[in-house]
Amino acid sequence: MKKATAKRILEIAREVGALLYGDFTLSSGKKSTYFFDGKRLTASPEGAYQVGKAVFDKLAGLDVDAIGGVPVGGYPIVTAVALVSHLEGKPIPSFMVREVPKEHGTKRQFEGYFKEGVRVAIVDDVITTGGSVRKTIEAVEAAKGKVVKIITIVDRHEGGSDQLKKDGYDFTALIDLWPSGEATIGGALGKG
Repeated sequence: MKKATAKRILEIAREVGALLYGDFTLSSGKKSTYFFDGKRLTASPEGAYQVGKAVFDKLAGLDVDAIGGVPVGGYPIVTAVALVSHLEGKPIPSFMVREVPKEHGTKRQFEGYFKEGVRVAIVDDVITTGGSVRKTIEAVEAAKGKVVKIITIVDRHEGGSDQLKKDGYDFTALIDLWPSGEATIGGALGKG
């Protein structure tokens, strides 16, 4: 991914109100001076395209059969990547993982393209402690899938990505947002 692409994703996040500064309580219960809402970013047309293209580019050269999304932040990302992959002539099928299997109809936990033995990339909008990503990995592995890459738009650097790497997963973030609120894109810092 080009540094200019990550910079533009960060600019769009600020433009659409996906990156906010103030006092926030995260889903982990931790307090933070900033909040990143990736769904707001990927709901914008350019944001969806830029994120989809950046993730697609990160997957280039990897042996990936499909891309799966963490509930709910990963869902628009997998859709964007699937669309970009089609436009690029290198289709990557997508799937979404439900938090719990459906209790009616097919009773599936996976929607879209998923089968035993599939090699997948998992995506989410943001990682803090890694709980949501971890649950998705566990579901994929329980269904006999192989996680070969994990990509988030933002890494908050609060332990989640470090633990995934320690456990042997190949993890990448498009943008690093540090506990101080500083944003790192290819080594360049900026706040606010």
